Amino acid sequence: MKGSQLTVFADNQSHRKDHKTVVEWILDQTRRAGIEGATVIEVSESIDVHGKYHAARFFELVDQPVVVTVASEDSRFDALLDHLRQAGVPLFYTRCPVEYDVLGTSEAVSSG
Repeated sequence: MKGSQLTVFADNQSHRKDHKTVVEWILDQTRRAGIEGATVIEVSESIDVHGKYHAARFFELVDQPVVVTVASEDSRFDALLDHLRQAGVPLFYTRCPVEYDVLGTSEAVSSG
């Protein structure tokens, strides 16, 4: 299948939207857009679009940067991005064309 890979960068885990962390909110909006499957990556350090440094610290992980990556068809991403824009949450994202698919079936996985 052909579509896009969307990567959304959240400055830190302490920001909230609708009583959820921004990451939980992004995942919820992704599901609502009909997109299945997302990967959340906790990053140790980053510099945001304003040049501010963010890092996971031993005693304080709320400033830890997070990345959410999703692959899907373009029409679903168009709808998702429109909704994210309207919500007013400051997010940086990248979107790249990709080819994706699911290999194998769940029945083919064995425990031995």
